[in-house]
Amino acid sequence: MQNTKYVSYLRVSTQKQGMSGLGLEAQRAAVNAFLQGKQARVIEEFVEVESGSNSERDELDAALKACRLHKAVLVIAKLDRLSRDAAFLLNLQKANVKFVAADMPEANEMIVGIMAVVAQAERKMISDRTKAALAAAKERGVKLGGFRGHKADNAAREKARSVKRAKAKAFAIDVHPAIIEAEQAGYRSLRQIAEALNAKEIPTPRGGKWSSVQVKRVKDALNNIVADKT
Repeated sequence: MQNTKYVSYLRVSTQKQGMSGLGLEAQRAAVNAFLQGKQARVIEEFVEVESGSNSERDELDAALKACRLHKAVLVIAKLDRLSRDAAFLLNLQKANVKFVAADMPEANEMIVGIMAVVAQAERKMISDRTKAALAAAKERGVKLGGFRGHKADNAAREKARSVKRAKAKAFAIDVHPAIIEAEQAGYRSLRQIAEALNAKEIPTPRGGKWSSVQVKRVKDALNNIVADKT
């Protein structure tokens, strides 16, 4: 069975800790101990020197990008190394990246479950407020709109297409540096670039191997992004 790929993310709060290695070695040891004996390998490690109160972290963004590119799992030593703010965990969920904490392996499912409960409660409150507002408007004699099923269906389809396009653009942006690196190394044709991406073990959006057709699709998506900005 193929080894699961992991990306390690370590964080310390002060520059002094980062330079001395204090805290980092303990985190690295915790990650290694957690992965020991598993079908696992760490393909990249990212170290951040930043306060936990700051939600903007370059190394964390790079780690998430690496996870998306390699279909890897983000592994951390302690859950509080990510953030003391639940907003980060929501951003992690949006990033579509799996993660695991060495000190609390079950935290992933637990946090997602909590988020689901909160989101469900919020949707219910919005729905209840909307129904109450509509009922009050009806009592005042306000004529409500008629059948909008077709419009709703069209809106749903357009939203799905928009989400698909957004995911394609996001992936194209993530994989663009790897394509540039391949071209700078002398890989010019679409087939050669595909071979370079496969050699780096970067999977396609669906998790498969690259072909010249798929490389062309990514390049087309990148060209569309540039065109949209001009």
